Amino acid sequence: MPNPTEHVAALAPYQLADLQLAPGVEPIMLAQNESLRGPSPMVAKAILKVANCGRLYPDPHCHELAALLRQVHALPVQGRVLVGAGSMELIGVLIRAYAGPGDEVLTSEFAYGYFAVATSIAGAEYVQATEYRYTPDVDALLAKVTDKTKIVIAVNPGNPTGTAIANDGIRRLRDALPKDTLLIVDEAYGEFTDAWQEPVFDLVGRGDCVVLRTLSKAYGLAAMRVGWGYFPDAVAQTMDKLLNPSRISMISQKAAIAAVLDQDYMLATVSQTLAIGKEFKQAMVDAGLTVADSHTNFVLLKLADTTQAEMLEVALRRHGYLVRPMRAALSDCIRITIGEQLVMQQLAELIADLEPKLRAKKRPSE
Repeated sequence: MPNPTEHVAALAPYQLADLQLAPGVEPIMLAQNESLRGPSPMVAKAILKVANCGRLYPDPHCHELAALLRQVHALPVQGRVLVGAGSMELIGVLIRAYAGPGDEVLTSEFAYGYFAVATSIAGAEYVQATEYRYTPDVDALLAKVTDKTKIVIAVNPGNPTGTAIANDGIRRLRDALPKDTLLIVDEAYGEFTDAWQEPVFDLVGRGDCVVLRTLSKAYGLAAMRVGWGYFPDAVAQTMDKLLNPSRISMISQKAAIAAVLDQDYMLATVSQTLAIGKEFKQAMVDAGLTVADSHTNFVLLKLADTTQAEMLEVALRRHGYLVRPMRAALSDCIRITIGEQLVMQQLAELIADLEPKLRAKKRPSE
C-alpha cells in the first residue's frame, strides 16, 4: 500500500463541526457561523443567467469581481485583489509561500484554527502569544517575535472569540515588526466592524502586509466558496505561482458580483445580526453566564468548566440546536452562531433553564 510522506502522515486533520443529530430531530444550525439569512435576492437572478454555461471555463483571474471589490472598498492602485476558493485557500497558499521548515508563524492564543493546520502543512512552527480577556495583545505578539518569525497573523475580529482590537493596534503591530516579516490581517468578519473603525487596506501599500476577507459571512455566500484579499504586487505574483487556475466557478463569480453590488442588503444583514447578537448576549449575562465581547455573527459562551460546557452542548443537541464545542484552553466554552431573532430568543430561554440544572446535576460528583 502506498504511504504518504512522514510529514503528511503526522498531520492532524482540520476539526470540522459535528452536524449529526438523532433520527427525526430537526436541526437548527448554529455551529458554522453562517449568515442568519440568505444572500441578496439579486444572487439567484445572477445564477440563473449563467445556469447553462457549465461547458465554459470561468475567468481564471475573476477580473470583474476583483475590479468591483477594488471599487467598493476604494482600494489604492498599489496592490492587487486576488480571489480564492474561500479565504482558507488564500491562507494555505500564503503560508506555504512564505514559511517552511525552521521558520515560525506567529499569532495569538485563540486565533482561527486553520492557521495552525496550514502552518503544519508548510512544515513551519506555530507560535502563539497570550491573549487578554480573549482579545489579541499587540505587546504579547511583539514579545514573541524572533529572527525565525516569517509571518505574523492578526485575526480581527477573532474567531472563535469574536473579540476585536482597534485597527490602531494593527498599525502599531505592523510598524514594530521587521520589514521582512509578512503581516496577514484576517478580516473574515471585517464587515461587522467597518461601521466603527477604518479598514487597514492602506497597509498593503507598504509591501509587507496582506488583508484577507470573505463573502461567506456578511454576504451569506458560504456555499459559493469565495474569499478575497488585497495583496502587495510582489506577494500577488508569488501567489499566482501556487494558486489553482480557474478555481472560482462561473456561478460563484456571478453570485459574488451580485452580492457585492447589493451593499444595502449586506449592511442590513450586518445591522440585524449585531442587534440580535446584542440581545442574546444580554440574555446570557442576565442568566449569570460569561460572554466574550463579540463583534461578529457569533457569541462565545463561557461555562463553569469543561464538563458543564460538554453537558450543555449535548443537551442543546437533543433539542436540535447544533452549536460548536471548543477545545484545549477554550474547552469550557461553546460558540453559538447568531440566527434569526425568534430562534435566539428561544435558545436563550432554553439555556437559562438548562444551565442551573446542569450545574446542580454535576455538583454531587465534584
